[in-house]
Amino acid sequence: MATSYVNFVLIYIGVCLSQCKDLRHSSDDDLLLPYSKSHGPSHSHRHVRDCQPVSHGNVTHETWAASKHSNSPVFKSNIFISDITDDSGVHRWASGHITEVHDPLRSVSVLEPGGPGGCRWSHRELVELTAKTRKCLVAQNGGFFDTANGQCLGNVISDGKLVRNSGGIQNAQFGIRKDGTLVFGYLSEDDILDQVNPFVQLISGVVWLLRNGEIYISESIQAECDKTQETGQFQYFVNVISARTAVGHDAEGKLILFHVDGQTGVRGMNLWQVAKFLKEQNVINAINLDGGGSATYILNGSLANYPSDHCKTPEWRCPRPVSTVLCVHEGLCQPEDCSGHGHCVEGRCVCQQDWSSPGCANLTCQTECGEHGICTENGCVCDAGWMGSNCSQVCAAGFYGDDCNQTCACAHGGSCDSVHGRCTCPAGFHGDFCEKECPLGFYGLNCKQPCQCHDMCPCDAVTGSCNTTYQGERNISLHRAGHCLATQMWTEWRQEEKAHAPKPYLSEQNWLVVSAILATLLLASLAGNLIQTCRKCKARGQKADYSYLPLGEINGSMERSRGQGMKSGKVLFQQEDSDSQDSS
Repeated sequence: MATSYVNFVLIYIGVCLSQCKDLRHSSDDDLLLPYSKSHGPSHSHRHVRDCQPVSHGNVTHETWAASKHSNSPVFKSNIFISDITDDSGVHRWASGHITEVHDPLRSVSVLEPGGPGGCRWSHRELVELTAKTRKCLVAQNGGFFDTANGQCLGNVISDGKLVRNSGGIQNAQFGIRKDGTLVFGYLSEDDILDQVNPFVQLISGVVWLLRNGEIYISESIQAECDKTQETGQFQYFVNVISARTAVGHDAEGKLILFHVDGQTGVRGMNLWQVAKFLKEQNVINAINLDGGGSATYILNGSLANYPSDHCKTPEWRCPRPVSTVLCVHEGLCQPEDCSGHGHCVEGRCVCQQDWSSPGCANLTCQTECGEHGICTENGCVCDAGWMGSNCSQVCAAGFYGDDCNQTCACAHGGSCDSVHGRCTCPAGFHGDFCEKECPLGFYGLNCKQPCQCHDMCPCDAVTGSCNTTYQGERNISLHRAGHCLATQMWTEWRQEEKAHAPKPYLSEQNWLVVSAILATLLLASLAGNLIQTCRKCKARGQKADYSYLPLGEINGSMERSRGQGMKSGKVLFQQEDSDSQDSS
């Protein structure tokens, strides 16, 4: 914003100084306008499609690949002096310039009057002065403008910047897209604002002169003309001879700038003659630009044509301050800043180290890093799992990740994935780091194979062999498991044996009661015997005499007593007198 304002102030000061020196100025007396009030018809883009021949379908513009002869001279300028015959058979001499531009994308720009911001300020400037802002080798006036207030008319895009959007008014357009495509014809507002392949240069004219090598003026009148056709103004604009400018292209894609000197109604060409002349020069597509007193041609910084406007001093002819300008300059680098990795020299990018053309956008190692690396200013940066100067080597065994600087943690000889470090375990092991042996009863890769041993015995975790021995912790674990299992089986057997054993008639408690009773009786019997014994001992101690009876007498007495007893029923035994006495 500030830069544009400064440019405007400088231009304004220059104009004032020029006026103070009483320099010659155009009087704007040779006006050649297609419309009296506005610029272009107000009807829609669909109306344009309906007006064109059916053979063109819905497409209302033509595209052509621009020439890219960057090794050729920037331009070639030709002066012509030709005998032009009008419809009435009258011969007139016409002179002008035809300029061929070999690399339009890099060498052609649409300039605002006086520099950036000129259209915003509705400024008008001599083509010669505007050309100096970009060191133009060739420059000629471009689009139309409002002669009353200097406003730029139509669409304007300058070096990729949208300066003015006409809102879809249908006039013949010329533009260059980002990929170098040349565009001629009628464009919708969506076409102009397209960002997929945007315009880098765009300017509006009036009347599409040639379309695909054929004169297209009648169709243009139908498409562009509005109420002006009723008044005859547009027809006059087309048919009157005058100074003219145009832009087109040939079959090679070279841009053709056309200029013819003249004065409205006196000398020059009408648009039919311009179209015929360009067709004879093998021009394919072309549109008409501002003419009359606006027609100006600058070559190497100097005016090279004969303007038709009178100066304020009538005996002189002066160039007219105009609006936009078509500028041919030294080839610009694409992109202009050489992608930030070089500087532009005569239209070519001189790249910094490690960067290469086109545009210094490609690193020199770009094709060397292969599909496993990215080229950077510091060389190839390899994807995870790859290494080497060109990223063609897989990480060494035991390493993975970016720059292969991560160490694998796989145990028991497991292999490591070079990208993420994931472990692939050998047979007999599993786990994230292959740290676990296969559980008992399984073997092989990933421990997915069940053992086939008899009695469900465990097998070798690697081979699945049933004839195997175990060492270390696994052997201890198996020993403990076997001891634990045997103990549990013995306990369960004892419990089952007790459960199935015959139950006793008396319970343990009953046995205790019976035993207690028997013990009590025994003790009581023992106590009674002791007491009786003690009594006898006491009685014997009081009477020490004993009676003596011979055995024979005893036996005889016993026999007699038995016989008597049998008869009388008396007692067989009798106490001794002493005993009876004692008892008595």
